[in-house]
Amino acid sequence: MENYKLGEKQRELAELIWEKEPLPSKELVELCGERFAWKRSTTYTMLKILCERGIFVNEESTIRSLISREEFQSRQGEEFLRESFGGSLPRFLAAFSRKNKLSEKDIAELQRLIDEHKEG
Repeated sequence: MENYKLGEKQRELAELIWEKEPLPSKELVELCGERFAWKRSTTYTMLKILCERGIFVNEESTIRSLISREEFQSRQGEEFLRESFGGSLPRFLAAFSRKNKLSEKDIAELQRLIDEHKEG
């Protein structure tokens, strides 16, 4: 499942759309020309990929998201955990904390998230 893995240019386009949505496709082409020096065909090719992945939709020449930036990032994280750590958050944290010591602030934030999860 590669829906949530984006290349650098795809990610830049996604960020632009989330920032400006909903927006007319003509405006998207103009913005991509200004920001990325893309031709019209490049913009539509990249947009097509993002639409095929179910992240955005182009309806009646208006681009809008099907999922929010936050939901996309959440799904990316879930996919990463599943592929790299068998879906185990504790395995990820153990691997991460071997090389990167958790600060008191990090620990407090993790504890807060655990407590919220227990309550909810």
